[in-house]
Amino acid sequence: MFVCRLKALLLMVVIFIVPFVQAEIIEGGKTVPSFEQDAASIRHTYETQLYTLSAFKAGHYGLRMYRQTMDPKYSAAIWSDMARVASRLNQFSSEVHTPKQIEAYSKKRLSTYINDTDVRSMLRYQATKSMPDYFYLGVDLLGSMARADEYGLKHRNDKELREIIRRYDFKKYATDEAMIKAWAAQLANQVYWLRQLGEQDVVDDFVEAFRLAYPDAQDEQLSDQQYGNKIYGLTHILLADSQYYQHPLKESEHQWIYDYLRNNIDTILKRSKEDIISEVGITFLLAGLEDDPVVYKTQKHIQDAMNRQVNMVPSTSNSTDLTDGEHRNVLAIMLLDWQTPHAAPTIQNEPKAFISKPYGLVGK
Repeated sequence: MFVCRLKALLLMVVIFIVPFVQAEIIEGGKTVPSFEQDAASIRHTYETQLYTLSAFKAGHYGLRMYRQTMDPKYSAAIWSDMARVASRLNQFSSEVHTPKQIEAYSKKRLSTYINDTDVRSMLRYQATKSMPDYFYLGVDLLGSMARADEYGLKHRNDKELREIIRRYDFKKYATDEAMIKAWAAQLANQVYWLRQLGEQDVVDDFVEAFRLAYPDAQDEQLSDQQYGNKIYGLTHILLADSQYYQHPLKESEHQWIYDYLRNNIDTILKRSKEDIISEVGITFLLAGLEDDPVVYKTQKHIQDAMNRQVNMVPSTSNSTDLTDGEHRNVLAIMLLDWQTPHAAPTIQNEPKAFISKPYGLVGK
């Protein structure tokens, strides 16, 4: 009898203790947290302070976490994101829709870049000053309409907003080399948003122009800023095609990108910022390539970059500002503790996440 009880006790130890021990890793004689434990630490940092962030930042975080976990605790963050989208579309529908109003709005947006001295901002100002309506159409209107669409919603004046989109030929922005070198990731998002909305399809035109703007043979001639812009553009072609962590990807449909990332991962780790590195790893996870060496290399890089005093991944200047680091750290969580993509939330399938709709949004 004693022996049987002892065996039962030992079995309980194995069940409850061994998984905990296996969650930690021994490296160089030191015990370090597992990737999942580090993800949990970053998650705790953000979720204890989530609603100190802006609606945009809280919504960005909450939507990605919902699509990973389907946990209803993120519903409030998603509602605040819906409210932000509704507010923007209400403004455009009622106040900024005539050519003259759009011109004034766009020039005001452009003016915010005039005094910026960082390389990225100067490139964006120079590329966009001759076509400032890109700020209205690409940066603001398309993103808001696409997000509403992802929720299974549309603006009550959707027909009028679509008529505005149709005034423009987006190919002009998507294939301009200077625009690509200033806005690669954003253009990738926007051409896929247009396709998602059933409007002009210039995805292939953009991809062709992108490859011409950034030939692989000239990588060594690129500044770190431009190299980062190239990699960021590549990852966003993939992420946009997944509709931002909603659908799995097929490697074969983007073989040239996966081949490039795989062949250049060591250079990417040396020359890119942490958020871009996380996105590289996530694109492999979206394609079911969790055993590819690229995934482990990116995970290990992000883990090594963590500031354990504040439990987050700092910026390249070692800033641990919560707001500025939200994008970088939610990506780190996803990379280190990947779950699975979910096409959610939609008002049709998860109605509890949409207890009430912000004014201006209606079901599709």
